[in-house]
Amino acid sequence: MRAVWTLIFLLWPFAVSAQTKAVLPNELSLTVTVEQTDHTPFVREMVLITIRGIYRRHITREMLTQPDLDGFSWTQLGPDTWRDERLNGEKVKTLTRRMAIYPDRAGDLTIGAFTHNLTLTDERDDWFEHPIYSEPVTITVAPAPAIEGWWFPVKSLKISDQWSNAPDQLEPGEGVLRVIRIEALGVTPEMIPPMPDLNSPSGMIFPHPDKRLAELSPAGPISYSFWRWTVRPGNDNSAIVEPISFQYFDTVTRKMQTVSISAQRVAYGKAVPQGRQQTAPVLEPARLPAWPAAALAVLVFVTGFAIAHSGWRLVGASALSRFQLFDPLRRRLRQAARKGELIEVRRHAAALMTRDGGHAVRAQLLSDLDASICDPNAAPPVLAEFVRRFLAIPKEHAR
Repeated sequence: MRAVWTLIFLLWPFAVSAQTKAVLPNELSLTVTVEQTDHTPFVREMVLITIRGIYRRHITREMLTQPDLDGFSWTQLGPDTWRDERLNGEKVKTLTRRMAIYPDRAGDLTIGAFTHNLTLTDERDDWFEHPIYSEPVTITVAPAPAIEGWWFPVKSLKISDQWSNAPDQLEPGEGVLRVIRIEALGVTPEMIPPMPDLNSPSGMIFPHPDKRLAELSPAGPISYSFWRWTVRPGNDNSAIVEPISFQYFDTVTRKMQTVSISAQRVAYGKAVPQGRQQTAPVLEPARLPAWPAAALAVLVFVTGFAIAHSGWRLVGASALSRFQLFDPLRRRLRQAARKGELIEVRRHAAALMTRDGGHAVRAQLLSDLDASICDPNAAPPVLAEFVRRFLAIPKEHAR
């Protein structure tokens, strides 16, 4: 009995603190913290804030409501994070929300109070509502520098220029797809400059709608934009695609930077001089003497008639394809890998699986290839290694 009373005495303070309608100031708190920097942010420059709650009470329900954020554009950097932590040896529950906000104007702008609507329990285990509020926070915003063109403040920027084929080795009448990929940390997709005009004095250029998307990270949103054009030489000679350049503001070095993408020659593999036309060489038709041709025709007819009525089936061609050396699909797959044609490698590999049947290893290799194609952060796949591993599965094991 003494042990029971001792246990009740030890647990009584915790039960009283957890089951009471009186909420002490140190039991619940909500704060908004602006990430400190050594500079004053400009208009449309990313500012990171963290909303953090600390709770020493049992919470039945909750909903965090943000203010109107007048004067800011914003994006939330992922879902809210709840954790059990220890502060000064005491176990508490914490809430963390990360946000990126973008000032729309200069001056002193105030981040209003966030409200966390909580449902707690009292001594009789009844529910009651208890909201808590953060303190407003004011930040100073500087006007954007006066520049020509698009104001583009970004924390980091990566550019890649890709062509679907070798632009100076095109087949006659063929076009080439050019894709410029923009990867920007610290901006939302609509903040990336619009796709520029691509010019060529003698080429034909067909622009495509640019594609934009974004990923979320604790350091800010990572936005992508894909500028795409189809380019063809405008005559029988090669064409020059003029260079592209634009400016951005590096928010780390606090300096304006210029991106320059050099000019590019687009041409057919064998350019035809202007004023001249290619003509196919005239070949003399092959001729057979009359009587050997007639004898050969009779022999083919008799052999075909005999096979058709005997029920035989010619299997030579299909049997020949079983040898890897003569397999056309394997040959095309290796050729595409040597040429670096990623899409063709994917197409021929899928055709092989359809023909030979499914196999777990081949399916996993194909899935890994698709993941590397779709993931903008993945390293380019090594096509030769993929083909070597893919073809290492014998046909009899691929069914």
